[in-house]
Parts: sequence; structure tokens; C-alpha cells
Amino acid sequence: MHPPSLLAVFAHPDDESLSAGGVLARHAAGGARTAVVTATWTEGSRRAAELADALRILGAGPPRLLGYADARVPESAPGSPRLCDAPLDETVHRLVRHLREFRPDIVVTHDAYGGLSGHPDHVHTHRVTVLAVQASGLDQLYPEAGAPWQPTALYLATHPHSAVRALDDRLVRPGRPMHSVPDEWITATVNVRPWLEQKTGAVLAHRSEVARGALPGRLAALPPSDRERLLSTEWYSRHPLAPAKTRPPAQTELTP
Repeated sequence: MHPPSLLAVFAHPDDESLSAGGVLARHAAGGARTAVVTATWTEGSRRAAELADALRILGAGPPRLLGYADARVPESAPGSPRLCDAPLDETVHRLVRHLREFRPDIVVTHDAYGGLSGHPDHVHTHRVTVLAVQASGLDQLYPEAGAPWQPTALYLATHPHSAVRALDDRLVRPGRPMHSVPDEWITATVNVRPWLEQKTGAVLAHRSEVARGALPGRLAALPPSDRERLLSTEWYSRHPLAPAKTRPPAQTELTP
């Protein structure tokens, strides 16, 4: 049996590789359909091209872009509003179109904190995704967006407190808060070491982030053994949804 189809929804190019690159690569290697929706940046931009390279490495198909501007980089989507400023109904509608077109069993996105950094685009992408997953299965909402489809499971990419304590100042910038959750909230701890080559390659495909010393760049500067330790585990919390009646529960798990 193939693993369940998986749609990841993240705020920026590189979030997919850093947060869920191992799970995406694993599902693709097992024959599952996988795809990524990215809320910010537009076609033709430098980071969209890097995203396309990363998704090829992960086996996740071409980029699917909602077309909004990064909160801190207006040139990411010239003429478009920042993601956080766009009308909520419009943003949910755009994502529902992708959900109904791709019809995933599982959706993965940021947690409510927006991950370790708490970036406002991450937080808002979490909110939009939770609303869109609920709306996608309701036939009287956004009927022009396609036939209703309710994913069976929604997982939030996150970090437990214990994992954050293991980080050091090579990755954590002094004075910046780090957002994590109690260890008991984690419902799936996934060993992605067998797919680490693909995950690492996808992270490093975001070349402009490597060059400017963002997280991909700080990871690139680490010794391979340290980079492997930091990237070989992914953590997820399952977000409750109304039960889907069309697929068996065994198809909805992110297994270790």
C-alpha cells in the first residue's frame, strides 16, 4: 500500500525543506503524491526558482504559489498585498482551490506559534490552512473552487522543548525567542535519516538564503555530523478535525 498523499502548506520558500523535507521525500519515495503550496513570493522571482529546484529534489512537483508578498520583503510579489494584509476570505479561497484540486489525505503546515521563529507569515499561514482544510470539505463554501474534499488529517510541524534545548548559538541568534511545545504534545516523531540527502539538498537549493546567512546558510556552515543530527528528525502534532468518512484511519498517520 502506498503511503497517503501529502500536501504541505508553508509561508516561504525553504520552510517546506526545513520543516517537512524528510517527510515529503519519504512519501514521494514510497510512491505517494506529494505537493507544496507556498503562500509568499511569485513566479519569476529568484526564490521561486530556488523553490522549484528544492521541490524537484524532494519529488514534490512544481511550485504552487498563492502569490502574496513576504511581510518583510515587498519585492517578493510586486503589486500584491503582504500575506498578513490580504483579505482572509480571499486567502482561504485560494488555498481551498489547491486542496480540492490535489485532494490530499494529509496536510502539513506550521504550528500555531509559526515554528521556532514565530515569523508573522508562518503564524498567518497556520491560521489560513486550518480554516481552508475545514472549508474544503463543505460543499456550500467556495463552490467555484471545485468539488468538496476533506483531508483526513492535519499535522503541524513543530519542535518539542527537549529538542530546542539541544540547539546552540550557531543556529539560535542571541536575544531571539524560540517557540516550542511540551514534549507530550508531539504525536509523530519521524526519523528521516534515510532521506537526509534529499532533505539537505533541498535546504541548500535555497541558495539566496544560504548566501545571506539565514538558517539554510547557518546549516550549510556546520560540520556534516552536526547538520545530520539537526535535520534527521521531524516532529509533528496532529490537529483535530471532523472525521472524514471516505478513507480508513490507517491512511492518515505520519509513522516514525
